[in-house]
Amino acid sequence: MNSIQDELFMQRCLQLAQQGAGQVAPNPMVGAVLVHQGRIIGEGYHRRYGQAHAEVECVQQVAEADRPLIPQATMYVSLEPCAHYGKTPPCADLIVAQQIPRVVIGCMDTFSAVSGKGIEKLQRAGVEVSVGMLERASRELNRRFFTFHEKQRPYIILKWAQCPAGFMATLNGEPVRLSNPYSDRLVHRWRSEEMAILVGTRTALTDNPRLTNRLWTGRSPLRLVIDRELGTPRHYHLWDGTVPTWFFTEKATGSDGATETMQVDFRQPLLPQLMQRLYERNISSVLVEGGAYVLQRFIEAGLWDEARVINGSNMLAEGQKAPVLPRALLIDETTLEGDRVLYYRNQH
Repeated sequence: MNSIQDELFMQRCLQLAQQGAGQVAPNPMVGAVLVHQGRIIGEGYHRRYGQAHAEVECVQQVAEADRPLIPQATMYVSLEPCAHYGKTPPCADLIVAQQIPRVVIGCMDTFSAVSGKGIEKLQRAGVEVSVGMLERASRELNRRFFTFHEKQRPYIILKWAQCPAGFMATLNGEPVRLSNPYSDRLVHRWRSEEMAILVGTRTALTDNPRLTNRLWTGRSPLRLVIDRELGTPRHYHLWDGTVPTWFFTEKATGSDGATETMQVDFRQPLLPQLMQRLYERNISSVLVEGGAYVLQRFIEAGLWDEARVINGSNMLAEGQKAPVLPRALLIDETTLEGDRVLYYRNQH
């Protein structure tokens, strides 16, 4: 099979994998396609954490009439098949058992339990393995997963809205709407795609936010609140128990249903402590929604991977200045009924 066809079928793997966004973390998004003489006979993707991996679903989707073709087919998979027992059995064993003679892989899995072991297991069984087809796109798709395992911290996305003058809030802290309803829906979609969402004390106290996904399909993220004095009133939404919520505080009181308080040392640098706690609890991505002080602390620490800035059309004559991003690379820009949404990457 030629490289053009290989690229085409790997593109299909990536399309399939993307459908698992927001459902499979902390696992990676993976898509798989089984091809016989240029025809797809099976395809699948990892749909939800704890459920079947892409390779398993791909093989299961092969029609009964096509099953004799499996030992003559090529499997395309966007990430190296696993070689260890986790929530499910090793996918490399399935490929060997199905006698699939050739496997084309988007990129290696750098997770220590897999890294190279799946490829090695396939090759030992006589499977022809090709690695690196659309490698950059495959890594980009799972940038949260790779950051988590390679840097041992969650993938950090900063988000805020600002007016054309660069203000993101009023001086007295009163809530103000800077973006339109279309941008609001987009923000809720972002929430559905990340494992957790984080705010600081001032945002918790002044906005009484829900931090849930109400305007898009999918789950709501874990809520994280930095609240040194644990002063968020108990009748506020963040204490409502509808979504798992963690308060980082000096006054930890333990667990109360879906709400947990975690004691941290505010006399020491706070963000490294948070990153360590989140890594230990398998939280692979965090959307930081504010406020300005918290966002600035992440920026000063260089502790961010993406930033998404909504430039709304509503004007503030004065107010609290929005953060400024150093070493930021603008990678995309969209417009939603007058709101400009800018996407940045940290060039660290």
